[in-house]
Amino acid sequence: MLARAGYEVEVHEAAGQLGGGTRTEALTLPGFRHDICSAIHPLARVSPAFRDLGLDVDWIEPPAACAHPFDDGTAVTLEADTAAQLGGDARAYERLVAPFARAVRQVVQGKLPLAALPRALAALRPARSLSEAAFGGEPARGFFAGHAAHSALPLERRPSAAFGLLLTALGHVVGWPYPRGGSQAIADALAQRLTDFGGVVRTGAPVDELPRADIVLADVMPTELLRLAPLPSAYARALRRYRYAPGAFKVDWALDAPIPWAADECARAATVHLGGTLAEIAESERDNRSPRPFVLLAQQSLFDATRAPAGKHTAWAYCHVPNGSTADRTDEIEAQVERFAPGFRDVVAARHVRSPVEAEADNRNAVGGDVNGGVMDVRQLLFRPVPSAVPYRTPLRGLYLCSAATPPGGGVHGMCGWLAAKAALRDAGR
Repeated sequence: MLARAGYEVEVHEAAGQLGGGTRTEALTLPGFRHDICSAIHPLARVSPAFRDLGLDVDWIEPPAACAHPFDDGTAVTLEADTAAQLGGDARAYERLVAPFARAVRQVVQGKLPLAALPRALAALRPARSLSEAAFGGEPARGFFAGHAAHSALPLERRPSAAFGLLLTALGHVVGWPYPRGGSQAIADALAQRLTDFGGVVRTGAPVDELPRADIVLADVMPTELLRLAPLPSAYARALRRYRYAPGAFKVDWALDAPIPWAADECARAATVHLGGTLAEIAESERDNRSPRPFVLLAQQSLFDATRAPAGKHTAWAYCHVPNGSTADRTDEIEAQVERFAPGFRDVVAARHVRSPVEAEADNRNAVGGDVNGGVMDVRQLLFRPVPSAVPYRTPLRGLYLCSAATPPGGGVHGMCGWLAAKAALRDAGR
């Protein structure tokens, strides 16, 4: 945005490879490519920022956006006929999700998402109470709970329902796509647009003090901004009160064969939610220490042959754990996969594990392993990182915060940086 407006722009990336949470590397065996953090990107397909910048990404859209298996060998999938799969809860699902799907279509068309306003109060509810009130059957309740658990909030907390409603709506409108070759393609496409406008990217270039420049956009968490900048005391105190979400314990696998799901429907989706019932998922997300954690799994190689050697596959999964946890959850995650895919461990050729502590060591923005960029409860969803009419602007002239600690929060959508750049350009009279 700044380079397109005529500024000379340099991007300084501490790591040796650009991308942060949108990197792809060979973590297990030669020829197997794994996404370091983000893997599935529905928000990228509706992002005004990415649409404005015209990113060149080859998107893959699986037949189903997501699958949610149950212990009886059945599964519900997120696709055109989801409502029909829910039996007696079909009408309730349509009434609940349809307004948000219309709102997503409005965003895609470049309009304000006004269609969701009549059901806005539903989005602000806890996912558990909304699910129990709206649905009578466990398939619909568990299916909705799995989507809401992306919030990393207890399902008894507001506004966890909003995440379930948004993600299901996105699935019906744009699917849950991902880039061919890995998430790195998004970072590379952004870097290409920057260089098209004359900007420069410097990797292996950590920043330990603010550079001399007319405008500095800091894509860092509040803890890092406090380290980098001599901020006024009141603003610094407010940043210290910023709260971080649970961490993610992640496992990547190199596989000799596809995951042997008991429910064939799971092979139609690149994303699978493993947790069964609403009650089980709620227990897992309440304190993130459950012996049967809710597991988010991605199996991109089913639809993208670039991820693994011929005949082989990759998979990626994580569960939420307490922020900064050092507990090894590999066995619990693999037990959940084995529960819904008997024989899974037999096809594992290699694994790579990343704890919250290791995630933060790799990327300082993942504070305590938090990949969402801070708690997304009502207060911090509306006021991040501090209450402010222009949350990207800091008290220091020319310094702006543009990380997921600013609105609209975490996710691969580019909106935080896009909006911060707009704010900077307005302040500069451009």
